[in-house]
Amino acid sequence: MIISRGIGVEMAMYARKIISTLRVRDSIHLSGFLMRSDHTSSMLKSNTEFRKLWSFSNNIFKIKSASFQSNDMKHHQQTFFVSTAIPYVNAKPHIGHALEYVQADVYVRAQRLAGGDVFFLTGTDDNALKNVQAAEKENLAVTEFLDRNSQIFKNTYENLGVHLDIFQRGSDANKHWPGVQKLWDACYASGDIYEKEYEGLYCVGCESFKAESDLVNGLCPDHQKKPEPVKEKNYFFRLSKYQNQILALIESGTLKITPQGKKAEIVAFIKGGLEDFSVSRSKERARGVGVPIPNDPNQVIYVWFDALAIYMTGIGFGIDEKTWGKWWPADLHIIGKDINRFHTVYWPAMLLSAKLPLPKAVLVHGFVNVDGLKISKSIGNVIDPIAVGSEFGLEAVRYYLLSQIPTDGDGDFTNDRFKGVYNANLANGLGNLVSRIAKLCEKSEIDFKPKPNLELPKLEDDYRIDLALQKIWADISAVDKHINEHTPWALSGKRLEEVLQIEVDGVRSVAEKLACFLPETAEKIRKQFTGPKIKSESPLFPRLN
Repeated sequence: MIISRGIGVEMAMYARKIISTLRVRDSIHLSGFLMRSDHTSSMLKSNTEFRKLWSFSNNIFKIKSASFQSNDMKHHQQTFFVSTAIPYVNAKPHIGHALEYVQADVYVRAQRLAGGDVFFLTGTDDNALKNVQAAEKENLAVTEFLDRNSQIFKNTYENLGVHLDIFQRGSDANKHWPGVQKLWDACYASGDIYEKEYEGLYCVGCESFKAESDLVNGLCPDHQKKPEPVKEKNYFFRLSKYQNQILALIESGTLKITPQGKKAEIVAFIKGGLEDFSVSRSKERARGVGVPIPNDPNQVIYVWFDALAIYMTGIGFGIDEKTWGKWWPADLHIIGKDINRFHTVYWPAMLLSAKLPLPKAVLVHGFVNVDGLKISKSIGNVIDPIAVGSEFGLEAVRYYLLSQIPTDGDGDFTNDRFKGVYNANLANGLGNLVSRIAKLCEKSEIDFKPKPNLELPKLEDDYRIDLALQKIWADISAVDKHINEHTPWALSGKRLEEVLQIEVDGVRSVAEKLACFLPETAEKIRKQFTGPKIKSESPLFPRLN
């Protein structure tokens, strides 16, 4: 059994006890809060030796089909594969990108804390026309521009404390292109790729053709620009062929789309009728950038067919089928609402055509607006998350994005609101509680007992991270209320020890639940409150003026 470093030494010891001591013939299955062996359950509950272990195991968070087998008690570690969207690199990442990155990090950390074998992937869409145009504006060679900006995106993850397992670039001819061409060949073999002449309106910002009905006053609603008329001979994919099959998969929940509102939008889009879409463009119009089409030197593979494949090529598709087979299908794609249909309609259709498994779930988040307006370079309201983190701390940025931006909708960011939330919830809320109890403990000189059970972060099936944090802050308020009602500063002796022990365990519980949301803060609290002696330290979140 793999014990995450974030769990702590004493909890790791409890876990080892479970492995070494449960020598019973009944197999035990942990799933959520259920242990299916009635014999084992009664044995644990009735045996004093096992009470703490029962408490520990009974609070395990959604171990993904984890099991302990009889006799040798082998733990079969389950895989969990999560990805974030594959962005264009024509501009630097902003606060909206950071929202997606920290959301994904929450699920990665939660799965690892639960003992899962986790793989976290992202990358960059290098082969987009908008990247070429951006390079030309800066008078840079395209390769130089792509290398520089892709590295900026990669560094942003690390600077936010989000650790990736792979960062796959679309321009990687060795690791990415073979898988894209293999996917192309599979769809072609299914009879789903054909060539025809096409004339339409193309939005470079979206990297997609637009129907007149998609436009608002003749402009792309997302980029506020008039699409360019394009006429050329391209390859097309038979999306229409898979309309009924995709609809059935989504409506049945086999392909889970969250939140429900975004699922409803896609269902309506499909029922409106799907049209075949272009999956190539001329090498001339692409300015020579892109994955070559097998047996056609004059065409390159269209950006979405190319970029979406990164989810598979990053784990070996086309070059390492064993590794790909371990991780695919993806457990969770996390994406923005503007690319919903590409991930929940186009991508599943391509995989169905290639006779490959579909991803299990797609989480569609909203936008981070700035003072009520969509982030835009032309408006000049782009917020650099790293700059905000440098000034106020990365944990404060994580908290704001995870708690103040609804997981199922849009949210707003302003400096004034950020500072207000910081002072109210972090400085006066969590930080003040930790300082308050630590000072009382230090003054009491009591030796505090270790907390008997581990509480892992709890996340619901609807992915509402913001609501999960609300529950934790309700726990913080409850501990604060306990202090005010029991006035430990006025107590002494055994009664003081009893009251403070409850409050110390309350803080420890909060730290355990925060482990995947605010990992650095949780670890600081865990270390400070390990005991037996607890001393006051500098504030976790100094109040802002």
